[in-house]
Amino acid sequence: MAGPRATALRVTWLYVSANVEAQKVGRVQIGREMVVAEKNGEWLRVYANTDIEEEHTSDAPIFDTNDTPPPISGWMQAKGVVIENTANGDQILMGAAADQEALASDPRGPVNAARTAHLLYRRLVEMFPNSPLDAEAAWRAADILWQIQKSDSSSRPSAKEKEPYLREQMDEDAMRKVIKYYPGTKQADFAAYELLDNKLCGDWQGQEKCPEKEAEIYEKYAGEHPEGPRAPQALYQAVYREAVLTNMYAADNSDKKSDAAHNRARELAARLREKFPQSDYTARASMLVFKLDQGIAVYGNDRE
Repeated sequence: MAGPRATALRVTWLYVSANVEAQKVGRVQIGREMVVAEKNGEWLRVYANTDIEEEHTSDAPIFDTNDTPPPISGWMQAKGVVIENTANGDQILMGAAADQEALASDPRGPVNAARTAHLLYRRLVEMFPNSPLDAEAAWRAADILWQIQKSDSSSRPSAKEKEPYLREQMDEDAMRKVIKYYPGTKQADFAAYELLDNKLCGDWQGQEKCPEKEAEIYEKYAGEHPEGPRAPQALYQAVYREAVLTNMYAADNSDKKSDAAHNRARELAARLREKFPQSDYTARASMLVFKLDQGIAVYGNDRE
C-alpha cells in the first residue's frame, strides 16, 4: 500500500465515502496503523491494519494459516489523525502515548489504556524512525507489553514453579530489539535488566540453589552495566540474596558458607556506598548488612 503512514488519536468512524451520512465500514481505534491513500478536503481515504499481535511468539502457529484479516479501507475525518509528515508528529504521538500510559495507572482509566499506549509508542518508532524520541518510545512499548505478560504469567499456577523454564516466559523479542537498535543507551540497559525476569526462580521453595544463581545473575548484570541506571538495583538484589543465603546456610549448620555469604553481602554493600551513595538501594543494602551483623534474620520463619 503506497502512501504516508498515519494513526488516529481518537476513535473514529470509517465510511464508504467522504460523508458522515454514508454507510459505516467500522471504527478505527486509537493507535491503529494506517496508510493514507487519498485526501479530499477534511477527509482521508485510508487502509487500516488490525494490529493483531501474538502475546508470545511461541504461541504462533507452526504453519501459516493466513487467518490474519486484511486491512480495511474507507474514508475518515482527518481531525485527530497524525501523519508521518505532520509537524512535530513524533512529539504529539509521545504525548498521546504518555497520556494513555498515565490513564492505565488510574483505576478510573480506560480498560485498554496500556495497550493503546503500547500501540502509540510503536507508531512513533515506525512513523518517525529518525526521531530523538525513538529509543524511549521503543523501550516504553516493550516495557508495557512485558509488564502485561508478567502480570499474566504471575497469575498462573506455574508461577510458583522453582525452575524458570517451568514458568510462562515473557516474550523477549521487543526487549532484544531495544538492545539491538539502541546500543549504549539507558533504554538498552533497562531492557537488559527486564530480561533477567525470565532467568529467575518462581518460588525458591527454601532451596539455596535459587538465591545462589540469582545473586550471580544480578552481579553479572551490574558488572556488564556498571554505569547503567539499573546498576544500583541489581547490586541491591545481589546483596539481598547473599543475606538470604547467610540465613539459609546458618539454618543448615553450614557456618563457613554462611560467613562467606555474609562477607559477600558486606562487600557488595560497600561497593554500593562507594559508587551510588545517594541511591535508596544503597541505604537498603546497608540496612540488610546491619541486620546480619546484629544477628537478625532477613529470611525464613525467624525473620523479625
